[in-house]
Amino acid sequence: MASNSKSKKAGISSSSLAFQSSLCTTLFFIVLFTIPALFLLRTPIAASSFCANLSTSSVSSSSRSAKLWSGDLRSAEFAWNRLDFSSDHRGLPPPVSLKIAVFSRKWPVGTAPGGMERHAHTLHTALSRRGHRVHVFTSPVGDGEAGSISTPSEDAAAGGPQLHFHEGEPGRWRYNKAWEQFEAENNAVGGEAFDVVHSESVALPHWLARKLPNLAVSWHGIALESLQSDIYQDLALRPDSEPISPAFNQSVQGVIPKVLNEIRFFKYYSHHVAISDSCGEMLRDIYQIPSQRVHVILNGVDENDFGEDPKLGMSFRSKIGVPLNATLVLGVAGRLVKDKGHPLLFKAFSDIIAKHPRVYLVVAGSGPWEQRYRDLGPQVVVLGSMNPSQLRAFYNSIDVFLNPTLRPQGLDLTLMEAMMSGKPVMASRFPSIKGTVVVDEEFGFMFTPNAESLVEAILAAVKEGPARLALRGRACRKYAASMFAAEKMALAYERLFLCIKNNTLCMYS
Repeated sequence: MASNSKSKKAGISSSSLAFQSSLCTTLFFIVLFTIPALFLLRTPIAASSFCANLSTSSVSSSSRSAKLWSGDLRSAEFAWNRLDFSSDHRGLPPPVSLKIAVFSRKWPVGTAPGGMERHAHTLHTALSRRGHRVHVFTSPVGDGEAGSISTPSEDAAAGGPQLHFHEGEPGRWRYNKAWEQFEAENNAVGGEAFDVVHSESVALPHWLARKLPNLAVSWHGIALESLQSDIYQDLALRPDSEPISPAFNQSVQGVIPKVLNEIRFFKYYSHHVAISDSCGEMLRDIYQIPSQRVHVILNGVDENDFGEDPKLGMSFRSKIGVPLNATLVLGVAGRLVKDKGHPLLFKAFSDIIAKHPRVYLVVAGSGPWEQRYRDLGPQVVVLGSMNPSQLRAFYNSIDVFLNPTLRPQGLDLTLMEAMMSGKPVMASRFPSIKGTVVVDEEFGFMFTPNAESLVEAILAAVKEGPARLALRGRACRKYAASMFAAEKMALAYERLFLCIKNNTLCMYS
């Protein structure tokens, strides 16, 4: 019998073993992430409030500790934005003028640039104006593109970065062409090599990044986030009685190898910048990056572009047709796609409209759900894509900014822009948002990622009324100015880059 059993085992094909291995891996990840998701989606409100209070208390303690903290910055596991680097310069130039190379798939020259492009523009323009010599290697732009944040010539004239557009099709990133330009500049006879190289996400692939000990990569999205997002989308939008679809199964199986590959190749990047506290934990604990190579620096927004302007807001309301007797005006901005939570918001607001005729939703963005929002009727005002310069009026015209994202590790700039504009926020209760943005219940409302919970949050805002919401907005503005200002972000990145250049500058006191 034993001999017969061994014979059967020996006859198992390699493809069968591979399939079993793949199936086990798939089941492992599904169980790993689905169980927490189920708890998140079905957690009673009382328990959620208890956890929220614990989280708020923990963050407050972390903030107090950061103010008193000193030591090697590379060992700090909290956001560097909590530290004060302003004493390093007091209006003076940095101790060293760095030559910085930046790899960015796109530069914001379109009418509605994405969040990563806006981040890159804000950060590296600020560093250039601090006296650093920033060279951006990016994809070419089309001749007809206009309405940008600024043009390349305007950037250069204002002391902004020097832009290097590689050859090829507009908007199509070709890292090999950008790398050729970088090497030509880096190895120029009589020139000066780059002190630091900065890659925005995987603009620079790992087989090139491993050659650069002075490289830092900022992660705006990782494969594990996509896997989690797929699971949340399916759980939030599919009826309990409906079985898992074959398409979803196939999608999850396709993402898992990407996650495993990321865990294997992330180690080749010398320094990792996480844009949220929870992303930093994920890089350290799941991606197994040594703590001293993971640095949390939150994104920032230009405080001159976003601020409180009630007159501008009321004028914009009138212009877009929101009546004066509206009891609540919600706003949402960004790409109108599934992973940003728009199926969830669409369902929730459809329920609100039926019972609350004076609650309005203003939608700034474009995408597959744009027409569906238009079909909801006059209580939904769809503005389409907006130039960043127009967003100031949009934020000031609303009472509450709503972000229904289904990306658990995402940290949209729109949340920071709204808070900087003095508006409370309403957002999905994910660790990245709860631990970094809505760190105090005063800042707004959080909901589990399903339509029922979102409806409850909207009704709570309706009940509070504009005066109470305005008080929340002022608290948001104060916090945002202390944490999300572009200057805070730029000084934190500057200190990281100086630390990479010279270890003695890693010490903070």
